[in-house]
Amino acid sequence: MGTVLLAHLKLGDKIGEDVLTPLGSVLFQKGKIITPRELEILQAFLVPSVSVENSVSEMKLGEDRPEEATQGLSIAVPLSPLHREYEAMIEVLRFIFNSYVTGQGLPIMDIRVQLEKLLKHIDSYKVLTFAPRIFQEKDYLLHNSVTSSLTSYLLAQWVGLSQKDWMQVALAGLLKDIGNVRIDRAILAKPNTLTAEEKEEMKRHTVHGYQLLKGVAALTEGAKLAALQHHEKVDGTGYPLGIDSTKIHPYAKIVSIADIFHAMTLNKAYRKAASPYLVLEQIQTDAFGKLDPAYVRIFIEKVTQFHNGTVVRLSDERIGEIIFSDRSQPTRPWVSIDGVIENLTVNRQLHIIEVIK
Repeated sequence: MGTVLLAHLKLGDKIGEDVLTPLGSVLFQKGKIITPRELEILQAFLVPSVSVENSVSEMKLGEDRPEEATQGLSIAVPLSPLHREYEAMIEVLRFIFNSYVTGQGLPIMDIRVQLEKLLKHIDSYKVLTFAPRIFQEKDYLLHNSVTSSLTSYLLAQWVGLSQKDWMQVALAGLLKDIGNVRIDRAILAKPNTLTAEEKEEMKRHTVHGYQLLKGVAALTEGAKLAALQHHEKVDGTGYPLGIDSTKIHPYAKIVSIADIFHAMTLNKAYRKAASPYLVLEQIQTDAFGKLDPAYVRIFIEKVTQFHNGTVVRLSDERIGEIIFSDRSQPTRPWVSIDGVIENLTVNRQLHIIEVIK
C-alpha cells in the first residue's frame, strides 16, 4: 500500500483508505476500484492523492485485475445479485412477449418465480440511481416494464397498501404493456413522430393488455385493470375510457407514476433519457390534474431522501455534494462545489442531471 498522486492513479487501482470530501463526507470507501468515473470525481473535488492498496501499474504482466477487468478506458461493472436477477427478468419477459405474439398462454408462475427472486434484492434498488448494465434501445419496452415493476413494488409500500398487495402491484407494473404484442412492430420501433392514426393504434395496447390478462386467475382484478387504466388521468383526460380519479384503481395510479418516470429516464430510439430530477419536477407538475397528488408527493419524498454528502453532477457539468435539502422542494437541494454553495431553489437555471454516489 502507498500514496499515489492523482496524476499517477491508474484505472483498476484499488483504494487503500477511505477518501473524504472537503466537508468530511466519505467520497469513496476503502476497496473501491478506480474507473474513469472515479477519476473524474476525484479531479472535481481537487483530491491531490489517494492511498492505493495495489496499483495496476505495479502488477505483473498477465496477472488478473482485481474484481473489475479493465478494457481500454472502461471497467466492466461487476454483476451484482440485483443486476443478475434483473437481467434474468428481462429475458423471461422477452420470452413472454415473443410467446404471446405466437398465441401461447401467459406462464404466470415462471414470471412470479423470477420476480420473487428479483424482489429479494429490492433493498439494493434505488429508483433515481439504478441503471441496467446492458441496455439496447430496441429493448426499451422490456426495461421500462421491469424497472416499473420494481418502482411500483416500493411505491405500493410507501403509500400504505397492505403486504398482500405488493406482489400484485409489482406484477401490474411488469405486465402493464403486455398489450403491445398486438401492436404493429413497425409502429413500436418507429424512430420519429407517430402519425395520428399510429398514435390511436398505440393507445389500443391498454385494451389489448386487459383482454390478454383478464383470464389469468393468478392476477387480481387490480393488476388486470392497471394494464387498462395506467394511461388514465385523475381529471378524466386520459385514455382509453376517460375516467376520473374516483374510477381509477389504486394499482393503476401507482403504475402510472412508475411508468412515466421510467419512460422519461430511459433512452428511446427517438429521444434520449432526461435527468431524473427534471422528470420528478415534471411529475410534480402533473400531480395537478394528471396523477394522484398524494401518491406523487410520497413518491418524490421517498426517492429524494439522500444523505448530505451525496455526490451529484449539475447541468453545467460541475460535480458537487448535497449539503442541505429543503423538504418543500426536494428536487432542488443546496450543492457545494469547490467550497461554493449553489442553492438550486434560487438558481432555477441549474438542475441535477446525475446522482453519482
